Amino acid sequence: MTENTQYLTSLINNDSKGVMKIYTIVFPRVRKFVLQNKGQQQDAEDIFQKALIQITVRYQKERFKINSSFEAYLFTTCKNLWRKELKKLKNRVTNDNIVELVSEERDMALSILEQKRWELFTEKLDLISENCKKILTMFFNNTSYEDIVKKMGYNSETVARQRVFKCKAKLSEHIKDDERYNSLKTL
Repeated sequence: MTENTQYLTSLINNDSKGVMKIYTIVFPRVRKFVLQNKGQQQDAEDIFQKALIQITVRYQKERFKINSSFEAYLFTTCKNLWRKELKKLKNRVTNDNIVELVSEERDMALSILEQKRWELFTEKLDLISENCKKILTMFFNNTSYEDIVKKMGYNSETVARQRVFKCKAKLSEHIKDDERYNSLKTL
């Protein structure tokens, strides 16, 4: 049994020793991330708990495989949940319109769907060339085209824009060719 499977089994069986090990290893990183990104201790605890429940429910329904370490997977899930929470808070603060309340089950389903989309995206990102990975990583991190030109040694921003476009098209092609794409694109 792999370490990832041991962690998942601990969650499903409500094994307090295994769950405490997960808390000890991963929670400090999650707390630090949440605190550095406009959150409080309670927010970190809530997000961590929500992520554990999400992973447990999903694993009970479908025995998925984690390609990275369990710790990295759980941390990424927590980061995605916290970013989603921040986005909701931003909308509540800046939007005077009535915000639809989302049920806990629907919220969980959306989070699981979002996690599956992220997994598909990262899996397909590994299929493109190293050059494209570098370019898209910079692009997705909002690096300016001017900086991409400097870092990649291109002649102009036009060349950088063309490379970004071609790399995004290649990534999109890989994603759309996957059989999971149609089931993950709607909801």
